[in-house]
Amino acid sequence: ALFAGESPHAPCHWNLTHTLSDWLKQHNVPGIYGIDTRALTKHIREQGAMLGKIVPAGAAESSVPQVNPNDLNLVAEVSLREPRLFVSHAPPRQGKDGKRMRILAIDCGIKANIIRYFMSKGVELLLVPWEYDFSGEAFDGLFISNGPGDPTQCQKTIGHLRALIERADAPPVFGICLGNQLLGRAAGATTYKLPFGNRGQNQPVVNLLSKRCFITPQNHGYALDADKLPEGWMPIFENRNDGSNEGIMHKERPWITAQFHPEAKSGPSDTAFLFDLFLEAMGNPALPLTPALERGKYAAPEPKPLSKVLLLGSGGLSIGQAGEFDYSGGQAIKALKEAGLQVVLINPNIASVQTNTEGQGQLAADQVYLMPVTPDTVETIIERERPEGIILSMGGQTGLNCGVALEKSGVLEKYGVRVLGTSVAAIEATEDRGIFSDKLNEIGERIAPSFACDTLDEALEASKTIGFPCMVRCAFALGGLGSALIDTEEKFEAHCREAFASTPQVLVEKSLKGWKEVEYEVVRDVADNCITVCNMENFDPLGVHTGESIVIAPSQTLTDDEYHMLRTTAIKVVRHLGIVGECNIQYALDPHSNDYCIIEVNPRLSRSSALASKATGYPLASVAAKLALGNLLPDLTNSVTLSTTACFEPSLDYVVTKVPRWDLSKFDRVSREIGSAMKSVGEVMAIGRTWEESLQKALRMTDPAIAGYQPHDEFVAESEEELNRSLQVPTDTRIYAIAEAMKRGYSVDRIQSLTAIDPWFLWKLKRINDMGQILSEYTPKTLPAGTVLQAKKSGFSDAQVAKLTGSTELEIRALRKAMGVTPFVKQIDTMAAEFPAATNYLYMTYNGDEHDLDFEDKGTMVIGSGVYRIGSSVEFDWCSVSAIRALRQLGKKSVMVNYNPETVSTDFDECDRLYFEELSLERVLDVYEQEGCEAAIVSVGGQIPNTLALKMGSTGVNVAGTSPTMIDTAEDRNKFSALCDRVGIDQPEWQLLTSQEDALAFCSRVGYPCLVRPSYVLSGAAMNVAYSEGELTGFLTEATQVSKEHPVVVSKFIENGREIDVDAVARDGKVLLHAVSEHVENAGVHSGDASLMLPPQTLDSADVAKVEEITHKLAAALEITGPFNMQLIAKDGEVKVIECNLRASRSCPFSSKVMGVNFIETATKAMVGAPIDERAPEPPDNYVGVKVPMFSFQRLKGADPSLGVEMASTGEVACFGPDRHDAFLKAMLSTGMKLPKKNILVSMQERLFAEAVPAVRKLQELGYTLFATKKTSAYLEEQGVPVTMLNYAEDGVEPCIDDYIQRGDIELVLMFSNQFSQNILTNYAIRRLAVDFGVPLITNVQVAQLLADSLEATSTDIAKPNGVGLDPRSLHEWYGSAASQ
Repeated sequence: ALFAGESPHAPCHWNLTHTLSDWLKQHNVPGIYGIDTRALTKHIREQGAMLGKIVPAGAAESSVPQVNPNDLNLVAEVSLREPRLFVSHAPPRQGKDGKRMRILAIDCGIKANIIRYFMSKGVELLLVPWEYDFSGEAFDGLFISNGPGDPTQCQKTIGHLRALIERADAPPVFGICLGNQLLGRAAGATTYKLPFGNRGQNQPVVNLLSKRCFITPQNHGYALDADKLPEGWMPIFENRNDGSNEGIMHKERPWITAQFHPEAKSGPSDTAFLFDLFLEAMGNPALPLTPALERGKYAAPEPKPLSKVLLLGSGGLSIGQAGEFDYSGGQAIKALKEAGLQVVLINPNIASVQTNTEGQGQLAADQVYLMPVTPDTVETIIERERPEGIILSMGGQTGLNCGVALEKSGVLEKYGVRVLGTSVAAIEATEDRGIFSDKLNEIGERIAPSFACDTLDEALEASKTIGFPCMVRCAFALGGLGSALIDTEEKFEAHCREAFASTPQVLVEKSLKGWKEVEYEVVRDVADNCITVCNMENFDPLGVHTGESIVIAPSQTLTDDEYHMLRTTAIKVVRHLGIVGECNIQYALDPHSNDYCIIEVNPRLSRSSALASKATGYPLASVAAKLALGNLLPDLTNSVTLSTTACFEPSLDYVVTKVPRWDLSKFDRVSREIGSAMKSVGEVMAIGRTWEESLQKALRMTDPAIAGYQPHDEFVAESEEELNRSLQVPTDTRIYAIAEAMKRGYSVDRIQSLTAIDPWFLWKLKRINDMGQILSEYTPKTLPAGTVLQAKKSGFSDAQVAKLTGSTELEIRALRKAMGVTPFVKQIDTMAAEFPAATNYLYMTYNGDEHDLDFEDKGTMVIGSGVYRIGSSVEFDWCSVSAIRALRQLGKKSVMVNYNPETVSTDFDECDRLYFEELSLERVLDVYEQEGCEAAIVSVGGQIPNTLALKMGSTGVNVAGTSPTMIDTAEDRNKFSALCDRVGIDQPEWQLLTSQEDALAFCSRVGYPCLVRPSYVLSGAAMNVAYSEGELTGFLTEATQVSKEHPVVVSKFIENGREIDVDAVARDGKVLLHAVSEHVENAGVHSGDASLMLPPQTLDSADVAKVEEITHKLAAALEITGPFNMQLIAKDGEVKVIECNLRASRSCPFSSKVMGVNFIETATKAMVGAPIDERAPEPPDNYVGVKVPMFSFQRLKGADPSLGVEMASTGEVACFGPDRHDAFLKAMLSTGMKLPKKNILVSMQERLFAEAVPAVRKLQELGYTLFATKKTSAYLEEQGVPVTMLNYAEDGVEPCIDDYIQRGDIELVLMFSNQFSQNILTNYAIRRLAVDFGVPLITNVQVAQLLADSLEATSTDIAKPNGVGLDPRSLHEWYGSAASQ
């Protein structure tokens, strides 16, 4: 019988001849699906193999007789009855007598693929029954096949084998599976029954002679006791997990066995060489087997001194390079510290966990440098620290490119630093597209026809050969930066001009648009042990970057043939390239054949690596770090089971879906189309037992406003033509276009023809669509329990069901609980329940029958930050991790709920129980109730948990810290403003929006500009400054769409004020800690896009005192217990509060690290009532911390790179210095900015002339050559500032701004303008051109002034601006110098 978790309801594959159901019927095999196969596996694991039977519903159990296969000679049942000769059609392989070699094969249940294999080798095969007496016959080799059951049932075969091996002229013998046991017993050993056998395609087996480990397919319940082998025999293979025997050999005669299946159809075929060894022995029986089996034996080199390792981080988060590198770098630090090494980290991302100097119980780096990851800076730190080794693979493309530059310039050799793990030569072989192509050609592997081009002329010539459409890819780039599918020569030339501005090489490649994209994560050690840890496939066909596509793991639409074909190729390629550690390989696979092409290999940890780690439970970064030190895979332990080897390929009894998160609506003029270059700012990962369940969860995770797979307000298509285009052209809302098409009656075939998405996925989507239609036919009173259960198994949320049935979320929750429809908790254990897990890495599903564990810990729940998006990024993961580590230090059990695969908080060893689950009210309540949590912390994960607080409190959840009522008071703009008025805290004039007329009247009274602020928002969503009546009307419409349940406040916007940030922690209304940071920019730039200075550098003491007074007043008024954050504005001696968030903030890690105390650790203690040291630290007086934003405008084609009250930055970096100038300059360099060496372009709006001149004058005095637009040039000349005028492109007059930027003659653009500018489109075009050609752009006068001041303060040598004399001290040294004062 076949037991399955689910049945393929609509099988579809180009190679399909009949369905599984048809095959089962044809062979009279019953199949049952809907089984909790995991629970069944666990039962067998714990109880051992047992008898079973299938009893039809309604029948008496006694009506089905119990059959015990252990009592039967199963071999006799499956063996053929008469000998049968197979003769190969291949060229004959001749024996010593000149005739075609003959193999006699004992059929104990031989697999057809064994016969196929021998036939491909030119031999003849005489297949004989199991009891056939061959002992006196002549043949060139004896093969003993696999077979079922107990080997002791085959005494006749054993007797014949014993007689054969006693012959002096006995030929070579090769046995597999049962053949291993039969030959072993014939030699004199014994066999025994395993508890439940070794089965599946991923059993790790070690060759005891070479120490190489192979991944093998197996299916057996008995094992040979190798300890009982007589003299002359030896074990040759051993199972690396349970230590059982996997093969034997004679020390002198050519007799060898394998317990596994080297020939398995479809694989893996890593040990197929054993068949070749057998055939070689047949040709020369005197040839010893040992040398061949020792081939590839690894001889460890003499160890070189290694006590200190330098680890390069990735810097601030940007599109294409996000929080996954905080996770991978943190894992690497732990692994290196566990090895007893000192770790020096260079990473300016102050919000990352890895840049902590104190690990809160976890291992931290010994020295942390918040410095730019640039060759100059890294060389300086190498000179100071003198590490013996450096790891390049944990810092994304930033770390990789920096390491390659250091190697090429001779810096590493100069200081005796060796690259650990993958060599620079191997890195270049993957990153340089020309070398990569040559390398693949060396091993006969397929790559799309392409040309690596180093100049524009070469690229244009290549495009003529390749033809259009063609793909353009950039070398040494991340996230598809600079790549695109181009369909015309005109577009091609323009694109390549831009590309060459940021890369030394482009690849012009044949377009394979419409093919499937498949990816494998591969791990290899220095001894050539190589495994694939996870394979994934894209929902979208080729043409959409894998970071932009929905991704499914493991692949759902590949056959075993395709899976193993690509797996074998991956291992072959990675071995040839010489990767040591982890990498990934991406393929294009023809959806109509087995044809494939290799797209690329990334020789480092990547976003996919983080996803694969979380999807499988296999800690890729940790393992890669250990391999970089020279450890071997078989010697490493699986950190989830703690009892098996890390040299294995995980088994997944669930399906994982990754969905990207875009924030394209935040940017003006940006295209919503997605393609080969990344635009997404984050991603989510959902786990389910069916794809429907997994997908619906994932879609909801991307945004609380998403209900699941159904039409959504974000996507609107009025006409059929518009809908068809939305299906044909991928956008960030295409999944909702598909939902809309299904709602309108489009067939799967029609949608497939428009999208080229594999029909397997579309049929699954149709099942969700059909389930929704079924639900809509019921009311809560008529809804059957079976329908509710099926809906939940298909991933429908309570809120979804409620909307479809005319109910409420909490009513549906109560109804399904009354029906007994509740989710089950399952573990991710890497082994599909075959071995017990030592960790609690969990998810919830309705496709199950039992929980995997009990619930006795009663821990404290911490709700994480969810998906990274603009406004909520790695900073909140830092806060979440700080909270769970603090709980552990207090001896309290922690329960983490989060779904972001890029985070440290979702690392399996950070908390006591990790739920990779939705941050919805439904799922939070499910976990809270199931775990019996004593409290829930909502204030460390950003806005999503905060928004849940009030509902959680009303449903009986004990919300730790500040009460949900007070959280609501701070979030609701009206309530908060009223509270400020009540306690005497000044604020800008405001009014609750009750009608558009009232709002217009208010603005008319107080004067424009005014600020429109909706409630419960993050990162300024729908916040806008209105400078006129028309703008206000438009903004009010937008704001009410954001938060319909909450009112909108309109307030007076204060121009040219100094904005201030406060991070603080209080208990029972008393402030315990606080930090006051000052913005570099004047008010009008969102705090997330602003540059912060701590301690404040220009605020006077009276203003700071007022800020502190307001901080204490608000803490008391809101009865705060836990973290909180405020934004205030200071102008003309007045300080007004803008807003207060009763949660951790984006700047919390910055405040904590500058002040030298973890604010969240203190807040967590406050929230759970633990003792606290109430001595508040003073701001440092020997250093300044400066935090600056990271932008990703270069990836967002068309977006206007200008700043306002709505946030646009994707990350941040921060540096310390003896003064703000040093710290600021290092921070700017850390964003990737190249300081100008000579030429600067200036363009200023007339109303900003006077304000901007001092900065411009200083730059000219420092020796820079200034260019300017027409009006700016005239004004600067009037002010005595030498300048050269450049013309706008539309003027058609030389010299032209566009030409100068495109040629690289301009090294910095300063453009100061706002809504009043007369040249809005022209100014936008210049800003966009600068970004597209990689020219640094500054749009804020105060930032430009600080840059000029900093250049003046740090160096007058503008010829080497990147080598200015910046202070290179580490974070530990800054703290040490503060302590010594």
